[in-house]
Amino acid sequence: MSDVTAVNNLVNKYKELQDEIGKVIIGQREAVDFTLLSIFCGGHSLLIGVPGLAKTLLVNTISEALGLNFKRIQFTPDLMPSDILGSEILDETRQFKFIKGPIFSNIILADEINRTPPKTQAALLEAMQERSVTVAGHHYKLELPFFVLATQNPIEQEGTYPLPEAQLDRFMFSINLEYPSFEEEVEVVKNTTSILNQKVNAVFSAQEIIEIQNLIRKIPVADNVIEYAVDLVGKTRPKSERATDYVKQYIDWGAGPRASQNLILAAKAHAAVNGKFSPDIEDVQAVAIPILSHRVVKNYKAEAEGITINEIIKSLF
Repeated sequence: MSDVTAVNNLVNKYKELQDEIGKVIIGQREAVDFTLLSIFCGGHSLLIGVPGLAKTLLVNTISEALGLNFKRIQFTPDLMPSDILGSEILDETRQFKFIKGPIFSNIILADEINRTPPKTQAALLEAMQERSVTVAGHHYKLELPFFVLATQNPIEQEGTYPLPEAQLDRFMFSINLEYPSFEEEVEVVKNTTSILNQKVNAVFSAQEIIEIQNLIRKIPVADNVIEYAVDLVGKTRPKSERATDYVKQYIDWGAGPRASQNLILAAKAHAAVNGKFSPDIEDVQAVAIPILSHRVVKNYKAEAEGITINEIIKSLF
């Protein structure tokens, strides 16, 4: 199958995938699209939203529609790294035997990831970057495809441990889930207070997702689009000569090179699902906010004046 045919097939199956997810998830179209883009790029996503916005349901529904194994880990203050990775036990023959933890799955839902101490949060770092884990000196490869979709509640900060920048940088997208519109909420209430039971059918297989990831990487990108993405990331760094006065005034720390890589990968995926064979500057702009928002640190002046990260990023377009 040619790459052109593969892109056309992806467009059709992507629409089918959106329809299947839409059976259960009402609204939240942008959150669904960004989560799917991160999966097609082989990246991880952080879903941020207040309680009751169907973050867990969204991840569960996406895993069903993609035909992938799904494990949920509830992050709590007493969770240990071995509860995620697995541990060695002595079996009946007095030999050490490794019992795999929930990390050995295709999609991991790290529910309320900021409720566990840094030691346990760090247990995910190797898995997210290397797609492998090391336990008691033994190296174990994870089954591909592998994604971490983490959730976080932005309003309740009692007893939480904010994710360090190194861990935040491992997430390709930071996705904000908004309250539903009036019509969407009416639809949600109708569907969830009756016996309506929608079955989500798998549109893809694990192997097909790996093929899509390879297809995305093969998509050509014009030099001017790559230069635009790198320039955009450079402008977020207050000490860079490219930085605007606005950035120098309100930003403490800008995005690193991983942001430039993710911008191009996500722009390729955004172009492909929209039937384009190469991304343009509009594709980069379409994915810039969820890729840059968690990598840019604003200063106390921006905080005091109520200026948001998203406003600062939009000013750079």
